[in-house]
Amino acid sequence: MSHASKKYQRNCTKRPQSPVTVAEGVGILKKLEGAKFDETVELAVKLGIDPKNTSHAVRGSYSLPHGIGKEMRVIVFADGDAAKAAKAAGALEVGAEDLAKKILDGWMEFDVAIAHPAMMRHVGKLGRVLGPQGKMPSPKSGTVTDNIGPAVREFKAGKVEFRSDDGGNVHCVVGKKSFPPEHLVANVDAFLDHLRTLRHASVKGNFISKVTLSATMSPGVPIAVASSAS
Repeated sequence: MSHASKKYQRNCTKRPQSPVTVAEGVGILKKLEGAKFDETVELAVKLGIDPKNTSHAVRGSYSLPHGIGKEMRVIVFADGDAAKAAKAAGALEVGAEDLAKKILDGWMEFDVAIAHPAMMRHVGKLGRVLGPQGKMPSPKSGTVTDNIGPAVREFKAGKVEFRSDDGGNVHCVVGKKSFPPEHLVANVDAFLDHLRTLRHASVKGNFISKVTLSATMSPGVPIAVASSAS
């Protein structure tokens, strides 16, 4: 059984026990002892949804105001003019049946897969491979689209994909620990505001029930959120 490091334990004593504002949470997170690399900052949101009710499921993509501090590796399933647009926009790989075979053979060196609707006959067979990793193209996440060029540019710049899990939680990268505090605050606020727009009408009570902010090697800092009850 693994044990928390002494640094992690020290950081646990420095985090608040009660929820704080986003700005306060970011300030606390940046003061915690960090790793030797630039840690990724992630937001974990517990939603007041019924995970077994498919209409409550939350899924989408969103361009954060200040990006996530990383250029994403994007591949595209397209041909013809759409393939040319993908290459011009900087896609890592562009293909059709050949690209699907490459992935089925084990190649997974990419972060986001985008597909033109006409390519779904090739992409469909990849569900069992890409689905578990959250990389399967989907209209809801904006990764199945006719507008290939703009989609590639947005996802390369750090447009984030998210989806609720079996526990009704949503996890989203909101930047790097080295970001200026105001950039992290703006990213968190913008994502939470966007998330609120995805509430299904049948969800009762608070839609956002708990929010935690953390870095790669840090404990979570509880964030206070305004009541979102209906």
